Amino acid sequence: MSNMQKKTDVILIGAGVMSATLGSLLKELAPEWEIKVFEKLANAGEESSNEWNNAGTGHAALCELNYTSENGDGSIDVSKAIKINEQFQLSRQFWSYLVNSNLIRNPQDFIMPIPHISLVQGENNVSFLKKRFEALSNNPLFQEMEYSDTPEKLKEWVPLIMEGRTSNEPIAATKIDSGTDVNFGALTRMLFDHLKSKNVEMNYKHSVKDIKRTSDGSWEVKVHDIDNGKIENHTAKFVFIGSGGGSLHLLQKTGIPESKHIGGFPVSGLFLACNNPEIIKQHHAKVYGKAKVGAPPMSVPHLDTRYIDNKKTLLFGPFAGFSPKFLKTGSNFDLISSIKPNNLLTMLAAGVKEMALTQYLIQQVMLSHEKRIEELREFIPNVKSEDWETVVAGQRVQVIKDTEAGRGTLQFGTEVISAADGSVAALLGASPGASTAVHVMLEVLEKCFPQHLKEWEPKIKEMIPSYGVSLTENPELFQEIFTLTEQTLGLSEKELAFS
Repeated sequence: MSNMQKKTDVILIGAGVMSATLGSLLKELAPEWEIKVFEKLANAGEESSNEWNNAGTGHAALCELNYTSENGDGSIDVSKAIKINEQFQLSRQFWSYLVNSNLIRNPQDFIMPIPHISLVQGENNVSFLKKRFEALSNNPLFQEMEYSDTPEKLKEWVPLIMEGRTSNEPIAATKIDSGTDVNFGALTRMLFDHLKSKNVEMNYKHSVKDIKRTSDGSWEVKVHDIDNGKIENHTAKFVFIGSGGGSLHLLQKTGIPESKHIGGFPVSGLFLACNNPEIIKQHHAKVYGKAKVGAPPMSVPHLDTRYIDNKKTLLFGPFAGFSPKFLKTGSNFDLISSIKPNNLLTMLAAGVKEMALTQYLIQQVMLSHEKRIEELREFIPNVKSEDWETVVAGQRVQVIKDTEAGRGTLQFGTEVISAADGSVAALLGASPGASTAVHVMLEVLEKCFPQHLKEWEPKIKEMIPSYGVSLTENPELFQEIFTLTEQTLGLSEKELAFS
């Protein structure tokens, strides 16, 4: 990195899927802009985006029951499910554009077709699922969804789950075949390979220590070169902080007013991974259940077929844990050092309000391997403990902020925080995260580059035909786009979904 130009147009902090997506969009919209990437680790996609650190679900609300809530009158609110599905369609369109333009290749290396199934037990849950099915299946985005409460049909859909099931408790499921398994680690590495070929400067093993505003309104980023120990200063007109759990600390260093009264609470994740190929063969779906009463949304149990390194595997979880680290590779002082005078009351208020979450995390941390197997047994009655091992997944930092709902409200979602002048933006939060990366990065463009939007809009619509359009209200456009992206990404080839 000697003789390196210190000034640039754009700095991306963190080599995860969010920075990769924003960089790829900007290189299409403003190819002449110079972009530098700084990543603390040795490679791209090693933290939150890594395939072992997230569920790998193409989140489109096809099976995730926490995106549909029951109203007081018993009706089902599907507005969030529709919104998330529309957002995932944007990702599919952009990925298809990249494939069609030969900017990335071999989509089967990062996305595979896999049925998405919701499965519930108990009279009340079955009633909820049926009402949810009726509310969603009228929408063009969910019209392929099927519902069944007959054991014979469920044995066809999920034989491993139904085998050995002796309970007389009502059971039901919905199934939609157009779901996907997404390897966000592989996608991230592909996107950064593409960016490197477009002369984006990649700086691995470079840790960002500080971000300060300069007199001319640019940002000076202080970077530690881990290999040689040197400190470097780089300035840019625009900085994006996309470093997962590390984003909050860096956002606080900017000192922008928008960074005040925001805190973060770290939650770690564990999965059970099946090590028996014969068991793995018997299951082919992502099956999501319903979170237990009092459990937070990120605790929804699911049994997932995954494709990692072109190999089929089977994971169950997540089991929550607690670590004060904000990143898997972070420091035990991350949580305490994130508490500042301006967010102390926000954090204290959250602590009082979220006693149930604290209790839940303590219970989860105390679970033994056998206790986790007992939870898996609700999905697979004939499960054998020796067929499963524990895998440590990634850290997620849930956003805490003051909202209309009150001080210290815990947010379960993804949020962009940007300066009023759009010169710096940070991504905070967790699920649905990577699945909606394109939508989130379009939001960054709208917030941070409003002066360019009119000029960029034709190119954005070329890459993402449904940009600015509701697919729910334009079913013919949805069907056309969905079919094209299915073909481009290889998702129409059902034989790819091998069991």
